[in-house]
Amino acid sequence: MDLLQLKKRLNEQVIGREREIDFMLIALLQGGHILLESVPGSGKTWMAKAFAASFDGAFQRIQFTPDVLPSDVTGIRFYNPKQGEFELRPGPVMTNLLLADEINRATPRTQSSLLEAMEEKQATIDGETVRLPDPFMVIATQNPVESQQGTFPLPAAQLDRFLFRLEIGYPSEEEELKIVQGFRGGRSAGTGTEEPAAAQADIRNWMAEARNVDLHEDIERYIVALIRASRQHEAIELGLSSRAGLALANAAQGWAFLQGRAFVTPDDVKVVFAPVSLHRIMLTPEGSLVHEPKDIVEAVLDSVSAPVEVM
Repeated sequence: MDLLQLKKRLNEQVIGREREIDFMLIALLQGGHILLESVPGSGKTWMAKAFAASFDGAFQRIQFTPDVLPSDVTGIRFYNPKQGEFELRPGPVMTNLLLADEINRATPRTQSSLLEAMEEKQATIDGETVRLPDPFMVIATQNPVESQQGTFPLPAAQLDRFLFRLEIGYPSEEEELKIVQGFRGGRSAGTGTEEPAAAQADIRNWMAEARNVDLHEDIERYIVALIRASRQHEAIELGLSSRAGLALANAAQGWAFLQGRAFVTPDDVKVVFAPVSLHRIMLTPEGSLVHEPKDIVEAVLDSVSAPVEVM
């Protein structure tokens, strides 16, 4: 299976989301996670389900509400009277792709149950540590319109675990027409009879190739300069962390791999800088009154000179 064929199939199933599909593929290949943010009815869940159905991995979905417990995510040990012993019942986190729907409706305690899984690819259940399947990816969604109604904003530590945050806008007029014409019969993602487009072996091979994309020292220094510049901007209270620098390097490698190149250019870093950075920075109270985060991120990017030539 070819990666371009996988992209083509996904773009046929999910209309008008080519950019988002590219970033989801990068997150999968680089072992990262993605946060989708948009208004209801914009196709976040559909896109996640179509993405999961494109390869032969396991898929689980959690609809988060305030009464969801950490054990509902990771699993529990329960007493089996027939066997006379405790048994492990894994939760939905034991999967290849986990859709965490409306993650900001879960309480902070439940949100934190995903931290270990997202960072270390493992879950601790009643003192027993269990490795998660490989590959493992979380696609989380949240609705910014209801950010103050029965929701719990994700803390900085949780947001930092996401490789990308993508703000999904409305499709174009022509794209919406295609959606109305092609999907009004109730078609749903991942429930058809066609075979998955990619095997897990394909995914693992692509992951290895993406991580071997050459990252020249000049590009590494450019990345470090960008994250340090974010900490010095007068409108930013919390700048980019060292983990953000690693995320930026991984994302740039993934983007270069999707373009069919074996090396990273400064333009690759520029393409992924905003979706890697927007959810990681925190503006000062004064800065948030007069600036949009995306404008500040753009200003940071413009303030650092990119390498002119990478040998």
